[in-house]
Amino acid sequence: PHAIRLEGDLTLGGLFPVHARGPAGVPCGPVKKEKGIHRLEAMLYALDRVNGDPRVLPNLTLGARILDTCSRDTYALEQALSFVRSLLPPEGGEGRCPDGSAPRRPPPERLVGVIGASASSVSIMV
Repeated sequence: PHAIRLEGDLTLGGLFPVHARGPAGVPCGPVKKEKGIHRLEAMLYALDRVNGDPRVLPNLTLGARILDTCSRDTYALEQALSFVRSLLPPEGGEGRCPDGSAPRRPPPERLVGVIGASASSVSIMV
């Protein structure tokens, strides 16, 4: 539930502590403005600048999948696994459309790198 996704030809992942660690039994707490939101905004700003200048990456756009670590190593690991799942091809043969045809599935995401995490304990776990 704590994610941002921007479409692009190539995708950069981001792991930022947008929320603080939550109390026992709750992964996420209050929003962290300086160490979370500001870093997320910096990544989005950089993507806007790169995508807005056709001389930097001609004929390519950078997208993003940014996930919240909630300043918790185990939660960040769960989030990072979604990066791995996005690289796998979709499973075939499951389900049918109402007209009997096979469903169209998007191709696997082209994740080329991940920025973050900000804490060593989170980075080690990821």
